[in-house]
Amino acid sequence: MLLLVLGALLLAVLASFAVGPLRLPPLSVLQAIGVKLGVLDAAQASARDVAVVWQLRIPRVLLGAIVGASLAMAGASLQGLFGNPLADPGIVGVSQGAALGAVAAIVLGAAALGGWVIPLAAFAGGAAAISITYLLARPGRGDGNATLLLVGIAMAAFCSALIGFFTYIATEAQLQSLVFWQLGSLASADWRDVAAVTPLFAVGTFCLLRLATPLDMLALGERQAQHLGLDVTRTRRRLVAFSALLVGAAVAFAGSIGFVGLVVPHVARLLVGPGHRWLLPLSGLLGALLIVVADTAARTLDPPSEIPLGLFSAALGAPFFLWLVMQRRSKGAA
Repeated sequence: MLLLVLGALLLAVLASFAVGPLRLPPLSVLQAIGVKLGVLDAAQASARDVAVVWQLRIPRVLLGAIVGASLAMAGASLQGLFGNPLADPGIVGVSQGAALGAVAAIVLGAAALGGWVIPLAAFAGGAAAISITYLLARPGRGDGNATLLLVGIAMAAFCSALIGFFTYIATEAQLQSLVFWQLGSLASADWRDVAAVTPLFAVGTFCLLRLATPLDMLALGERQAQHLGLDVTRTRRRLVAFSALLVGAAVAFAGSIGFVGLVVPHVARLLVGPGHRWLLPLSGLLGALLIVVADTAARTLDPPSEIPLGLFSAALGAPFFLWLVMQRRSKGAA
């Protein structure tokens, strides 16, 4: 299954290099890549094709794949941490917290200190939001599912209110940047963004994959996991930190893209089961595939304008979320 999804992702990536407002034949794409890598002579591809493929589309597709994989793996780990299939980086407030940190850094002028400030602020905001949500709605205290949803909605609403306040006091130049954070887009992606987000993605992915077995143990319950020798408190802190790292990095470079962390882990769970050893990597591949396909559609359906990427994820995720809620409600009634 991993190989099948990986093959589909590679096909989607190659197709996205050719599809767009300016359509390029597959041969022209390969020639442009070959020229840039020094394999082919410069005369074998036009300068326009090389610029479009190498400077615009390749970094955009790579960033989209990283963002999708980050959100999906964070969603799968949060569902395991909370023991709740409705948990999602957006629903529990971590996406809004990360967006709040990035927006605050822009409006308050902290972004002028360096390019690392916005990702750091996004990570801090996401970590604070998910930590507060977990402390107020920790599993095992009463109706954990209902409490989680209520606390998550409250946290997301509070962060959205603060984002609205910063939007109100922002200058006209800053407002153009803030729209990006609220709707989600990969339009400004470049190689610097890819270089900045790749180390964060690599660290977060490596650490979450190492926590696959502890996540399986947490599925038995915190008390049972402790009896098996798991340091539950330390594991929770790691899961919170690494999930916030992935979501913060994704939000910092792509804005708020909701429901990817909710929908993708459920699809992966249907394909490979609940074991996190396979669930986490498959969720990452499926998330990358979803964002690459959605972004290709976003920049192709209404040229030369681009449809915000967050609209695609919301249109897909909101009905799926309602279906999950109604399904759990019917099971509870039964």
